[in-house]
Amino acid sequence: MTDTYARTTSAWRNWAGNVTARPVRAVSPASVDELAAVLRKAAEDGLRVKAVGTGHSFTATAATDGVLIRPDLLTGIREIDRTAMTVTVEAGTPLKRLNTALAREGLSLTNMGDIMEQTVAGATSTGTHGTGRDSASIAAQIRALELVTADGRVLTCSAEENAEIFAVARIGLGALGVITAVTFAVEPVFLLTAREEPMAFDKVTADFDQLVAENEHFEFYWFPHTGNCNTKRNNRSAGPAAPPGKVSGWIEDEFLSNGVFQVACSLGRAVPAAIPSIAKISSRALSARTYTDIPYKVFTSPRRVRFVEMEYALPREAAVEALREVKAMVDRSPLRISFPVEVRTAPADDIALSTASGRESAYIAVHLYRGTPYQAYFTAVERIMTAHGGRPHWGKVNTRDAAYLAGVYPRFGEFTAVRDRLDPDRLFANDYLRRVLGD
Repeated sequence: MTDTYARTTSAWRNWAGNVTARPVRAVSPASVDELAAVLRKAAEDGLRVKAVGTGHSFTATAATDGVLIRPDLLTGIREIDRTAMTVTVEAGTPLKRLNTALAREGLSLTNMGDIMEQTVAGATSTGTHGTGRDSASIAAQIRALELVTADGRVLTCSAEENAEIFAVARIGLGALGVITAVTFAVEPVFLLTAREEPMAFDKVTADFDQLVAENEHFEFYWFPHTGNCNTKRNNRSAGPAAPPGKVSGWIEDEFLSNGVFQVACSLGRAVPAAIPSIAKISSRALSARTYTDIPYKVFTSPRRVRFVEMEYALPREAAVEALREVKAMVDRSPLRISFPVEVRTAPADDIALSTASGRESAYIAVHLYRGTPYQAYFTAVERIMTAHGGRPHWGKVNTRDAAYLAGVYPRFGEFTAVRDRLDPDRLFANDYLRRVLGD
């Protein structure tokens, strides 16, 4: 380990501020070889190791009291292969940088989540996803990855090479090693037309299956304490591009969705009794609009209001019933919920610990403004989700343990067997992984 990238460190906090860690040291390796040396040194010193991204997980996935690896220097595009239609990118590259670089090259990922601040490795390792009839998870777009294991070996994993590791490592929770590069499938850049439209809760739930079937990407937000939702439909378009106007886009995406919403959340935290009235106003503030642009400008939005989140993936056929149960619970409880509830979908995929592994899925995500006590609300929602066989998002608040998760993931044992082989001494363990994966 060289002095150029090792340093003592103070407390590390995640984006939401609900997770804090105090590592012995933090390092920023500048190459795969330096990273391998860091792992060997940590093992010699008897220290655990965790790699951290931008801290957008709400769980302690990346927390450690040992060595914290920052990916600041492992960034950039290694290769664009236009024959294979793939891009290989360093694991510490923020999704925002990847998306803009691909757009300059006339390329795009097929789908993505609704924010792009995360690093490539952080987003894929925790199962970040968007919404889609035919595609959703970012990890499902991975064609190969480079993994540095506990003993300092560098493995290339794909469907053809180290296939049994590739089958589980695309969503690896940082439990198998440190990912240093990811190869994604890409396609020529295309246009999406977004249609955002208010819709009544009863209408959107009654027509949910039809809305999912008719649109490439469908999602909606329900505003608690109201019968109001806001829907978003994204579909490929022949063009021409027609992005939101600078003024109208700023009003919708910054002034209303961030500025005014920040004030509303702060008021609601100070005066909870005002939240239902605020919700009724907020749910009517956003009007219908249609715009067309390249994918990352449609899929993603700025998220400047900080919050804590829990999200569960359910069998898609259970989503409407579960959401109605959540609404009934909120309506009869003294809870005051200032954040909308988000509903998205995903097709089944073949990744062992993907929340959509082996089944068509729907996601129900609940949020509360940062600093607001969330335990009562999240506990009540989690009870509903688990009654439907829900799988918690790995990077979002949950209380599940390995015994529960082994019951809802048929390939759970496949993952833990690979973990036992790659990290028998648990160099990459922490309290969160001990809870969700066992020891």
